[in-house]
Amino acid sequence: MKKFLPRAATALALLFVTPAALAQQAPAPAPAQVKDADPALWVVKDEDTTIYLFGTIHVLPAGLSWFDEAVKTAFDASGELVTEIGDMPDPAAVQPLIMKYGVAATGPALADRLPADKREAFAKAVAEAGIPPEAFARLKPWFAANQLSLVALMKAGYNPASGAESALTAAAKAANKPISGVETIEQQFGFFDSLSEAAQIQFLTETLTQLGNVGPEFQKMVDEWSAGDAEGLAAIMNEAMRSSPELSKMLLADRNTRWAEWIDTRLDKPGVVLMAVGAGHLSGPDSVQVMLEKRKIKSARIEY
Repeated sequence: MKKFLPRAATALALLFVTPAALAQQAPAPAPAQVKDADPALWVVKDEDTTIYLFGTIHVLPAGLSWFDEAVKTAFDASGELVTEIGDMPDPAAVQPLIMKYGVAATGPALADRLPADKREAFAKAVAEAGIPPEAFARLKPWFAANQLSLVALMKAGYNPASGAESALTAAAKAANKPISGVETIEQQFGFFDSLSEAAQIQFLTETLTQLGNVGPEFQKMVDEWSAGDAEGLAAIMNEAMRSSPELSKMLLADRNTRWAEWIDTRLDKPGVVLMAVGAGHLSGPDSVQVMLEKRKIKSARIEY
């Protein structure tokens, strides 16, 4: 179980538009230098429909040149952009959802819900994040874990505004391409909130033990994403999810099954689509491509 969080918290950036990030959007810093990146891209097609599958990372460092070559070609050829939640909601619209799904109005304070031997680490993590302790007192464990992980990533130089979705969405708006989502932000909040108390506490406590490693571990994932190493990302996801079947089912298998169904249905409508979702969904034994295979739908990796 000790290996669950070194990568599970950072793996969320391969799977979800981080809920905490939606309330903390900030301009991306100007990069000191640009580094080439060639993330993986797949295609699903029939006689009159083409759907490109692009695996994103929702929080990236500035200075990665990934929106070019095959990815840019796929974007230019597409008549619409489909992401996890479509156009990013205004932070003001997210706040009521945080109150509904991320805050516990009654019951013990969050620190009191943690094992006694984790409370000191929790207090230290909150202090190091620069957030008043009272702001965390009523948070649900899953949301506190997200908040602390995001702060750690931002301190390590990562910014939600540099994420792949932000760039793709801005480009789609500039090109007047329709933008839609396969989920809503409220659904995503609900997925986390549906986790059992035990799973949420595990998520938070193991986040606390590994916050100092978030930056280096996430950089490994960014490097593999940049190199188009889908197998490397799959290995990370398998390790990260091994000790929490409940989290794995919620984050990966169930959602990927629904998205494969969405793709199957979308193939009935002519056109070209760029579907950009967290890279973790396009790798591993429960990937979208595996779910498509179960429906007798083939996908092909685009080499570039």
